[in-house]
Amino acid sequence: MFKLLVRPVLFLLPAETAHHVTVKLLDFLLLIPGIKLIFKRLYCIEDQRLTVTKKGLRFKNPVGLAAGFDKNATLYKSFSHLGFGFIEVGTVTPLAQPGNPKPRLFRLPKDHALVNRMGFNNEGVKAMKSRLEGRPADFIIGGNIGKNKVTANEDAAGDYLKCFKELQPVVDYFVVNVSSPNTPGLRALQEKKPLTELLLAVKKLAVEMNATQPVLLKIAPDLNSDELHDIVEIVKTTGIDGVIATNTTISRENLKSLPQEIDKAGAGGLSGKPLKRRATEIIKYLRVQLGSEALIIGVGGIETPEDAVEKLDAGADLLQLYTGFVYSGPSLIKEINKEIIKRK
Repeated sequence: MFKLLVRPVLFLLPAETAHHVTVKLLDFLLLIPGIKLIFKRLYCIEDQRLTVTKKGLRFKNPVGLAAGFDKNATLYKSFSHLGFGFIEVGTVTPLAQPGNPKPRLFRLPKDHALVNRMGFNNEGVKAMKSRLEGRPADFIIGGNIGKNKVTANEDAAGDYLKCFKELQPVVDYFVVNVSSPNTPGLRALQEKKPLTELLLAVKKLAVEMNATQPVLLKIAPDLNSDELHDIVEIVKTTGIDGVIATNTTISRENLKSLPQEIDKAGAGGLSGKPLKRRATEIIKYLRVQLGSEALIIGVGGIETPEDAVEKLDAGADLLQLYTGFVYSGPSLIKEINKEIIKRK
């Protein structure tokens, strides 16, 4: 029904408008008596075979919502009724910021892809913390943290530490995001020296606060083999708990969309089906290099149950959806979980 009826209507709207309409519609529907039970039957599946326990956390199923969808922790309660095993909120920065000028989110339907240059638009970490203070204790929430656009890279660690301090009481794991292409200069923090210093600072703070939450690093798919080797060394040196592979790409290679459609979308990070192969390659490499103890979350190009199983077979412990969720709808979560059970 989603692909035949709902998606065509939503795709008539600008992408960012469609996002807000979808959220408001979901919130409205959940106010109707009985709808939560209907959603549970339609979209949720509970089975012990889906449980993933890693780094002290117990996920009821391995399918999560990637960061970027719930930037301000305003949606997680509603989206928890769609069958997700966990939700990652953010990216959040210490201070509120508007992000980049609109329009800043575009679809490339022929490629089942999105291009975004949102620019970490969010209401700030204090607003996020206040919304998470009443969160359900039995649902895993991750906090994706970043730096403000006006913060120089040499001062970036301070922004990440501020976000960590604020969210530490209210999230179950942290993600250090240095891989978005939409904040000027941010990806320079992926270089070996600054990234090592940043992650060591985060780990030091975690020790000082007696924080037990796992700390993950979200990396770009555009890293070359030498840079990926550096990432492995950094993970081992700093003692962080794992990696999210991958963020969006700045590449526009091998797209099916017309050049004028690609040009109209312009700069920004590309997500969706074109990322599928590269994300899987990186997951496979990381699992071999980091061993079985590291927590690896696979994201990028997951649009079918088969895509999801491919990521798991490559070595991912958990999965995240974003663009595949936009194109395939909420039934994708249950379909993936059913396929995982089938292969147990």
